[in-house]
Amino acid sequence: MTKLFNTYRVLALVVGVLLVIGTIGSVLKYLLEDGSGLQQFGDDLTPIWLVHGWIYMVYVAVAFVLTQKARWTLPQFGLMMIAGLIPGLIFWVERRVADRLREEHPELVTS
Repeated sequence: MTKLFNTYRVLALVVGVLLVIGTIGSVLKYLLEDGSGLQQFGDDLTPIWLVHGWIYMVYVAVAFVLTQKARWTLPQFGLMMIAGLIPGLIFWVERRVADRLREEHPELVTS
């Protein structure tokens, strides 16, 4: 089960980083003057959202399996899903999930 736990952690961090980069890109793209270098850079970051979306779907599937194995409630799973949509939140949630799994289900964390 260690692979599931490690996969979740990696996916959470990748989704979080892509979300932050995508958000910065959108701010640059839509809030700066058209034609400026930073606005163009923000426009160039637009494909990050496509990558984030695909990886987020894999994250959702892995998080669902992990919550089922841990026998957690639907609200816990919901928090994990929302965390992948709000910039920065996923880093806090990933830490809480990891700590809770280590405490309640050490068999899912270590081999």
